[in-house]
Amino acid sequence: PPSITLPFKVLATETINRKALDADIYNAIPTEKVDGTCCYVTTYKGQPYLWARLDRKPNKQAEKRFKRFLYSVEDSKEFIWNIEEDFKPIPECWIPAKEIQQSNGNPLPDENGHIPGWVPVEKNSKQYCWHSSVVNYEAEIALILKQHADDPGLLEISPMPLSDLLEQTLELIGTNINANPYGLGSKKHPIHLLVPHGAFEIKNPPMLKHSDILSWFEGCREGKIEGIVWHCNDGCLIKLHRHHLGLCWPIAETYLNSKPVAVNGTKYDCDCEPKCLFNHFSKLDGQRFNRLKDIKFDV
Repeated sequence: PPSITLPFKVLATETINRKALDADIYNAIPTEKVDGTCCYVTTYKGQPYLWARLDRKPNKQAEKRFKRFLYSVEDSKEFIWNIEEDFKPIPECWIPAKEIQQSNGNPLPDENGHIPGWVPVEKNSKQYCWHSSVVNYEAEIALILKQHADDPGLLEISPMPLSDLLEQTLELIGTNINANPYGLGSKKHPIHLLVPHGAFEIKNPPMLKHSDILSWFEGCREGKIEGIVWHCNDGCLIKLHRHHLGLCWPIAETYLNSKPVAVNGTKYDCDCEPKCLFNHFSKLDGQRFNRLKDIKFDV
């Protein structure tokens, strides 16, 4: 469905905005912004489940009204939504995202007219088949890509109990997500992985100056990423995308896909089909690859 495109391009200014200063961005932890689709782990049917991002979007009539409001010259204060009538229907199990504002117990749309939220990923879901490939609900585990605990230069792919991920958001990356910027897997043998948000701390971040950030993205290996997310002490997240600086993404070689990776702890008994991702990774248990994008399944 066509999303509402605003009549301007978002570009970073030379100065740090008030919100970032109030959140104390100078003492925040800079992390790699990973390019995938956002997921959430919370309880469903009494057990920890992976949930996919699904935004409630306005129907045609409401979208027209909203666009007229956006493009209108008058300085009208705010757009009034009718939550009951303005939005397309969504599945009954849909829940709104936690961080969105509420009014009279109803979630309020964001500046794009969307209400961010989540739907649970069922075991054999066709619509969310790549999401469901990274979880095993019988064993209650998820396939996670993260920094290796003992070696800062090494990535690790390992299963993690879904109960350890409760109330966390993660990024699903891989072959069939966002045109596969990290070059994972292949059409015949797709590879998908979950990355907990904030998993990759940036070791040598740029100074918080426009020119320094620009040259960091363009000039160093650690800068070959989609963007930076600063995790502030008050829980606030400040995001900067390469596009905000007029830079390209995706790029040919990324920092993430060029790092070495170890596959650990994937060998255990679980009832899953021979073609399932967990089965493929169990055959690679204990192996190391020079680069993340070198992982291939010999079938």
